[in-house]
Amino acid sequence: MDTAELLKKVRKIEIKTKGLSKHIFSGEYHSAFKGRGMSFSEVRSYQYGDDVRNIDWNVTARTGEPHIKVFEEERELTVIILVDVSKSAFFGTGEQMKNEMITELCAVLSFSAINNNDKVGVLFFSDQVEKFIPPKKGKQHILRIIRELLDFKPDSQHTNVSMALEYFNNVVKKRCICFILSDFIADGYDTALRIAARRHDVIGMHIYDPKEKELPNVGLIRVVDAETGKLHYLDTSSAKVRDAQKNWFNKNHSYFKSAFAKSGAGLISLATDVPYTSALLNFFKNRSK
Repeated sequence: MDTAELLKKVRKIEIKTKGLSKHIFSGEYHSAFKGRGMSFSEVRSYQYGDDVRNIDWNVTARTGEPHIKVFEEERELTVIILVDVSKSAFFGTGEQMKNEMITELCAVLSFSAINNNDKVGVLFFSDQVEKFIPPKKGKQHILRIIRELLDFKPDSQHTNVSMALEYFNNVVKKRCICFILSDFIADGYDTALRIAARRHDVIGMHIYDPKEKELPNVGLIRVVDAETGKLHYLDTSSAKVRDAQKNWFNKNHSYFKSAFAKSGAGLISLATDVPYTSALLNFFKNRSK
């Protein structure tokens, strides 16, 4: 992709997603995530009715009078977005491929975050960490993230969600909001997810193409496995073949739902043939409740 074409695509995504973030999602994002963290503010004298669990025993012992710690909501949060850039994300049978929706969602979340004065960082992963952009504020930082998403060429084609979460757990120590954008064609990530969800506010966003969920009956088709490069022929007129595809999808999706539910993390599934606006808005509203 040449520079002019890249800039044109960046601008197109900026116009669409920035508008959504500003006029639709910003208030819901604020309600869903603000105030979840508490930071120390000051120490003051104990007053009748104060929670005894907040007594600062060191200051109390030093002064001879009871004092308590006062906390306040953290006004500045950090958002880290884990983005699946494996080859399976570069698939689509309709107007939008999975990676294109992932790019838009990443932009929407990023603009929503900076509208609330939060920092945003992105980790690109396949079956290895492809790139980590440390969290920062500002429009130029978000535009850099969008450019990278549009023009990034991963070194590996495969997917390993567990590895990405393990890296995230090791690198990001301070509590943050973590979105994972992937088709989740993987398993074995439940332990790493559970560790991440204990420390951070984790949300999994499962992006899928409707034809992955259910194959159409269109006879013999030639398909290429994006992650292995192997060529296959599928007889979609066979109910057995269509059932096998449906079972494969349901197995991955069930594992995704089970792993996130057991860890206490949030989750949402989005199909590429349905506008994500309503689903994302409802997700934010439900979290704010």
